[in-house]
Parts: sequence; C-alpha cells; structure tokens
Amino acid sequence: MNGKNWISIKEFGAIADGTTLCTDAFAAAIAECKKQGGGTVYVPSGEFLTGPIHLTSNMTLHLDAGAKVTFTQDPKEYPVLDTFWEGEDCKAYSPQIFGKNLKNVAVVGRGIFDGQGDFWWKGCKEKTLDYIRPRMISFEHCEDILIEGVQFIDSPSWTVHPIFSQNITVDKIRIKNPADSPNTDGVNPESCKNVRISNCHIDVGDDCIAIKAGTEDCPIKMPCENIVITNCTMVHGHGGVVIGSEMSGSVRNVTISNCVFEGTDRGIRLKTRRGRGGVVEDIRVTNVIMKKVFCPFVLNLYYYWGKGGRDKYVWDKNPYPVTEATPSFRRIYFSNITALDVQCAAGFIYGLPEMPIEDIGFQNVSIYMDPNGIAEYPAMMSNIEPMQKQGFFCTHGKGIFFDRVDIHGQDGKAFNIAESEVEFTNCHFEE
Repeated sequence: MNGKNWISIKEFGAIADGTTLCTDAFAAAIAECKKQGGGTVYVPSGEFLTGPIHLTSNMTLHLDAGAKVTFTQDPKEYPVLDTFWEGEDCKAYSPQIFGKNLKNVAVVGRGIFDGQGDFWWKGCKEKTLDYIRPRMISFEHCEDILIEGVQFIDSPSWTVHPIFSQNITVDKIRIKNPADSPNTDGVNPESCKNVRISNCHIDVGDDCIAIKAGTEDCPIKMPCENIVITNCTMVHGHGGVVIGSEMSGSVRNVTISNCVFEGTDRGIRLKTRRGRGGVVEDIRVTNVIMKKVFCPFVLNLYYYWGKGGRDKYVWDKNPYPVTEATPSFRRIYFSNITALDVQCAAGFIYGLPEMPIEDIGFQNVSIYMDPNGIAEYPAMMSNIEPMQKQGFFCTHGKGIFFDRVDIHGQDGKAFNIAESEVEFTNCHFEE
C-alpha cells in the first residue's frame, strides 16, 4: 500500500500460508507504527498464523476482505499477564488481541479472526491449563476504541472484553462460537463508560452481551454506565442481554433497542445476590422481538452461581439487615416487545425481602407460549422447580406495573404475585 503510515505486515516477513508463525512480523509492524507516531497496520488477503497481537496507541489494525488471522494453540506463545476475570484479580494467558493504557485504537476491516478455541475449551473442561484462558480481544484502561466490521470465530473464552475503559464503539461485527463452547460470551463491557454496541450479529455459547461491574472481591469498584445497544441480532447463548452477576460497582444508564433474540435461554436477564452490593438502575428496553427463549424477562436477586453462591446467606428467604453488601434493582422499563414460542415462563421477578425490586414497568408487551414448551428453570436460584408454559412470577417487588401486557397460551395463572405491589391496566390473558 502507498503511504508511510500504511504498514503491511508482509513488509516485515509475514507469510500468508496459515502455518508460518507471524507473531514477530505483527510486532515489528506495530513497533514501526508506534515509531511513526501512528498509522495503519495492514493485513492483506491470505491466512496468517500468529501468537497474541499487542496494540499501541494511535493505530488501526486493518484486515482486508479475504484476510484471516489465526491464533496459535501453543500456550508457550502466550505471555501470562496480571489481569481481571469474572470480577477478580487473576493471572491469565494474554488476550489474543490486547491493549492496555492506550488511546485512539481501531480494529477494523472485512477479515476474520480465528481464535482456534477448541484447544482451550478442552483444557478448561479437563482442567489441564496452567492459567485462565485467553480472551479474544481485550482492552484495559483504554480510551477511544473502535471495533468495526470484522468477524470473530471460535474464541477461547470471552470474545470482546473492554474493562476499565471509556468511549468504546463496537459496530457491524459478527461473532460465532459454538453453542456448547464454555464461557464464550460475545461482548462484555466491564466497568466501562460510554459504550455503543450496534449492528452486530452474535451467536455464542454463553451470554451474547453481558454488562458487568466487578464482584465484592474486586479491589476496584467502578461502575459500568452509559451503554447503548441497538440493531443487533442474538442467537443461542444463555442470554440476549445480561446485566451481572458481577455488578458490585453498579450498572446504570443502559438502553437496549431494535434487537432480535432467537433461541437465547433468557432474553433480558438481570442477576445478582446478597454480598455483591451495588445497584442496577435506569435501564430501558424497547422494540425487541424474542423467539424460543426459556424466559423473556429475568430479574433475580438470588443468583447462586459461583463462589459462595450456595451459602445460606444467599438462598435464605428471610430478611437480613440492609448494608453496603445488599444489591438493588430499580427504575427498569420494558416496552414494545414481542416474545414468541416461550418455553417455561413469561417472566421471573424475585427481589429480596429486605430489598424489593422497585419501579419496574412493562408496557405494550405480547407473550405467546410454545404449545410444546419444555420444562426449564427460568432463573438460577435455589428451591425452585422447573416451569413449563407459566405466566409471570413476581415476589418482593414494589411499584411494578403491567400496561397492555398480553399473555397467550399459558398454563394456570397469567400473573403469580406474592408480597409485591403491582398495578395492572389494559392487560389481556386467559386463565
């Protein structure tokens, strides 16, 4: 390519045969970009095998149409970093694409990044890895990040993971990880500010998009806030858009609009438990179509997964004193949503007796149960049975309203309300 600020990896010895390791060529091209004060590192068509790619400020990594970057499965090629995983400090193999303390970075184009995740999934399941698996692309303490147009396939674990960063745009990307691949979330902004995720197609083995803010064990409690998710399609996965369970730093100011979820276990899912603290507040979800989900709406303050999740403090239905460790959900609104072929329940809202889920609204929502719906758990908590074609369940809620909410084909009551303040207007259902 022309221009000294457009730097091809082939100029530094990269060979597009899919078998020659090109880690040094990528590193040399990025070093030259840094030396020049910025520019574009260009990956032409062809398949390039490499170890982790560590980026620098003021650079664009551009994959041309027909370019494929395949990451090696050799753990020796991955430096071990002090980093964060599921809300805690840890040591992990370097992300396959990584940046720390950077500004003004873009990863763009029409090419493919292949994480060759099957080696890492097997190692995770068999517990043969020395450290936590690599994420596919991660930015720590970065600003002004753009990820656009590229495809990510077979990520070793979480695919796109910005953490402690701000001003992030993820646009027009495709993510494809097998439905049975462990913890291969799509896009997970964690303790970030000003994030825009748009026009993406995400088909993964865990949550499609998960918004996080650390656990009670995280030394840095930083909120995740000002998040916009729009014009996306989500397929398979455990949830379409999920908030938590790591939310100790709080999550606020989130809008989700104009999306389609198909075959995600849950649709919109909020989850946490006693001990986490933090608040999830000011969430708006509108113009969403869901199809063949277990449960379209889950708001659960009794989530039991992970360390300490089976302790009595988590599952006990008796009230506890309200402290900084008491989590809360409030000011969350759902509107203009259709859910088709719902399997187990129309919705599941379960607050704490000492901290009800508060100020929750459903407006212009239509839910159609699958006549052959399977029995499943609407949420992960102790002492509940699988449900099949059930209505809304609401326990320990305050200031909840249902306006023009229609439920079709449920077995039993359309609304099962306990210890909650609920208002109904213009709702239609048969019992």
